[in-house]
Amino acid sequence: MEEEIVEKDKKTILIVDDEKPIVDILVYNLNKEGYETLEANDGITAVDIALENHPDLILLDIMLPKLDGLSVCKRIRNSLNVPILMLTAKDEEIDKILGLELGADDYVTKPFSVRELMARIKANLRKAELNSNSNANNNDTKQEESSNKIVVGVLELDLDKFEVKVRGKVIDLTLREFEVLKFLATQPSQVVTREMLLEKVWGYEYYGDIRTVDVTVRRIREKIEEDTSNPQILITKRGVGYYIASN
Repeated sequence: MEEEIVEKDKKTILIVDDEKPIVDILVYNLNKEGYETLEANDGITAVDIALENHPDLILLDIMLPKLDGLSVCKRIRNSLNVPILMLTAKDEEIDKILGLELGADDYVTKPFSVRELMARIKANLRKAELNSNSNANNNDTKQEESSNKIVVGVLELDLDKFEVKVRGKVIDLTLREFEVLKFLATQPSQVVTREMLLEKVWGYEYYGDIRTVDVTVRRIREKIEEDTSNPQILITKRGVGYYIASN
């Protein structure tokens, strides 16, 4: 019985890349860390495998034959709530912005450090598992509906549904965007540094790119603010970090 439980808890990672040497390196290192792996060498196959097998995490290259990585990310995100880490050979901001916009949780620029990549994979898997457990616990305990909501001014977060409303209107956020907003909303008016957000929300301290936080905050603002040039909900404290306005 114990063996079955261990096997069930083994995480599966889908590797999507058309460069065989990179796939081989990733398979070797992921297997060594105890993960199961699936492989796809083009975008169409990646979508099919993801929807059929529901992996726990996806490593997704941007430059792919048949269907590019950004399109793959968008298609998968429409059906699955799974952590997606984009792999890009181009150190260009536009790739990162588009990847995050389409629902990617993180990105790594090639050539990457295997150690760094493994740290990010573990962090994203851990975060997804914590969210899953938290949601399950909320369902089991049957707490009062109001206790599972955070309300700050015109902003309302439903922690059970992973739903955000602004002035009563439901806002469509990615899981990562929701987690950033949730972390800030639990401590309204308190300024949180970008480094703290990177550590607490993304789950890693030393390997993160601060620009990831800025891009995500910008995406959130575009969805919740009436005027992004004059934000009233998610405020920047110049040179320090971000906070949620309490009024």
